[in-house]
Amino acid sequence: MTAGMQTPNLREPLPFDPYDYNFHEDPYPTYARLRAEAPVYHNADMDFWAFAKHEDVRNGFRDATRLSNSWGVSMDPAAYGPDAHKSMSFLALDDPKHMRIRKLVSKGFTPKRIGELAERIAELTHQHWDRCLEMGEFDYVTEFAGLLPMDVVSELLDVPVADRAHLRTQSDLLIHREEGVFDVPEAAVYAYFELTRYYSELLVDRRKNPGTDLVSALLDAEILDDETGEKTRLTDDEIIGFMILMIVAGNETTTKLLANAVYWGWRYPDQLAIPMADPEAVPAWTEETLRYDNSTQIVVRRVMEDVEYGGYTIPAGQRVLLLLGSANRDDDVFENADRYEIGRDSSQTLTSFGLGTHFCLGAHLARLESNVALGQIVESINQVDIDIANAERVHSVNVRGFASLPMKVKAR
Repeated sequence: MTAGMQTPNLREPLPFDPYDYNFHEDPYPTYARLRAEAPVYHNADMDFWAFAKHEDVRNGFRDATRLSNSWGVSMDPAAYGPDAHKSMSFLALDDPKHMRIRKLVSKGFTPKRIGELAERIAELTHQHWDRCLEMGEFDYVTEFAGLLPMDVVSELLDVPVADRAHLRTQSDLLIHREEGVFDVPEAAVYAYFELTRYYSELLVDRRKNPGTDLVSALLDAEILDDETGEKTRLTDDEIIGFMILMIVAGNETTTKLLANAVYWGWRYPDQLAIPMADPEAVPAWTEETLRYDNSTQIVVRRVMEDVEYGGYTIPAGQRVLLLLGSANRDDDVFENADRYEIGRDSSQTLTSFGLGTHFCLGAHLARLESNVALGQIVESINQVDIDIANAERVHSVNVRGFASLPMKVKAR
């Protein structure tokens, strides 16, 4: 313990349980109390620390050597450990291993390749949204927000249309947590094995029948190893791990972003009126949703050596939760932070996609999907009504959003 530093008060000034269903329904009052009363919070019973202030979360992201990704970003005991990279790919690695895979993956995930998807994303949006307009009344998640991101990821990987619903189910099972369950449930374990089986077979097929898809690009990608001077390629396990990461991070978080945007637009009709009147404001709608109610709320870091934050020394070996959802509502950084205001400039202060070496590789794709999809929605309707009494939230430690969002729309 560093001299002069505080020891944590083991009587928590307020309860904070990341698994609590009530917390999932609305985490923001808890975040507000944490920022005010315990910005560096310690839960001795559940054995974790948490950073609630924007400054600490931002510094935590940049403190990549002492606050490590090497055991993954989830606090579930079965997911948190030295093998986390098998399901989380380079998200659960530190440099130089992280950068090696990131550089290789980036060769098949360039802005140019993503930009070329814009037209196809528009076509897929039309396909799903036109059907919703015909129905008039539908579940927005089931019929649209859950389909579009899965199709986009599947198009990147060239996954057959007939297999996408099955993969979507496995993806849902990976993140869902029943109330009172504090570890990876059996259903999620089976889902992981099923995804591994599916992508292993896909990889075998793609090696025999290469194409222009991302998987084929990953099989061909190679970089020069700075240490050995030799060219290196991704292993099969590394490619499979990345594909599983894509199906979870690339699909689930964008699904939640699309639903959160429409939900908050409905809750604040004066704000929804802005993109409804001017579709050029849709990117600002996406950005404010990313700030106000981001899909990714919490990520975990492992303390590699004693660190000092907020007047406390956090010992090596401890877990730290970076509360992105809290950081994005910090009044010290965002004026009127608890107000949903489309058009505010938070481009330099968002923590939604992380910061530093682990900044989200899919940020550009997520924004592109959201802007294209929400743009078509506001151009095609003049009224939306959500049946909030029958809406259901996803229950997950890391991800926030809706599992079901029944609604009615009126076409223009």
